[in-house]
Amino acid sequence: MRVADICSRDVACIEADASVREAALEMRRRHVGSLVVVDRRDAERVPRGIVTDRDLVVDVLAMDADAEALTVADVMTRQPITCNEHDSMYEAIDIMRVRCVRRLPVVGARGQLTGLVSANDLNSALGSCLRELAQVAPRSTAREAERRA
Repeated sequence: MRVADICSRDVACIEADASVREAALEMRRRHVGSLVVVDRRDAERVPRGIVTDRDLVVDVLAMDADAEALTVADVMTRQPITCNEHDSMYEAIDIMRVRCVRRLPVVGARGQLTGLVSANDLNSALGSCLRELAQVAPRSTAREAERRA
């Protein structure tokens, strides 16, 4: 199974010059825990960073910083770890494991943002595969019984 088959295509994004408060409001509005920070290149969005709700808590709220004065660029993780839409889900899992991240912006051949895959997305996909595999034994037993009848 490819990342393109399981990633979310409706990616919550923000630009680097937005305020941290705007980022928090966008996360709340979209019911998400992260925003992909993008640059616009023609009609395409190119991942430049990622900002998470944890970034906002640890870097802004805990430091009693001014959420209106700080920009997303001030707190985002730069050069986000990405995966390609043609990568297998196992390649995405390996990237997450090695790089210790739970979300990967998904990019196309030109580096444009095409989706976001999370550890939860991968867990769900693996769960579906395991459920399908669990059906093999009962089906094979039934099939064998039909052949011998």
